[in-house]
Amino acid sequence: MIPAEKEIIKAKNQVEKYVKQRISEFKNLKEKNLTTFNFRPFVDIDPYDADIFSEACFCILTANSSAVMGIKIQKEVGINGFKKYPFEKLFEIIRKKGHRFAQQRAERIVRLREKEQFLLEISKEKDGKAAREKLVENIYGYGYKEASHFLRNIGFDDVGIIDRHISRFLFEKGLVKPRKTITKKVYLECEEALEKITSDLGLKLSELDLYIFYIKTGKVLK
Repeated sequence: MIPAEKEIIKAKNQVEKYVKQRISEFKNLKEKNLTTFNFRPFVDIDPYDADIFSEACFCILTANSSAVMGIKIQKEVGINGFKKYPFEKLFEIIRKKGHRFAQQRAERIVRLREKEQFLLEISKEKDGKAAREKLVENIYGYGYKEASHFLRNIGFDDVGIIDRHISRFLFEKGLVKPRKTITKKVYLECEEALEKITSDLGLKLSELDLYIFYIKTGKVLK
């Protein structure tokens, strides 16, 4: 067993209960299109409501930012706000929360509204990787990371979220050669390295992401 896998097992022993709760919430959102993410240990935010469309907006907000920032804005805007607030109000909320790209993100969320039905249809897909290709092709502002994040948060288990925490973990552990830029080729190489770990440890990609995120941040978020 490689050192990276030993570290993941240690994290699993510490927070498996909370990771399973998160995964259950993601699955519930996929099945019912509505769930409440409740306060958990290791999560330093208040409860908030989410649906499939607001999760798609959340993933727009986390790009070049953080999950914590996205959660704070998601809580403030709410489900109806993402769907109905005029651009100016969205922009002001995002700006006040300190997002570096407030105008761009507000524009992308407004533009996303025309894709709400498409997102609901995507949630019914069986193959996460095929669904990811459709998202990248059809959703403005989505790359592989944002599309994978959205899919994981609505219950898919078979895509990897290669954000800065996951890529740094893989680079530091010598599982992938360090790169400055995560191209599609590098993304898929990182995902393949994660799939090797899931095979060795009997985990799913959705679970592994949360364990590595916990290793790097000390939190189980989403």
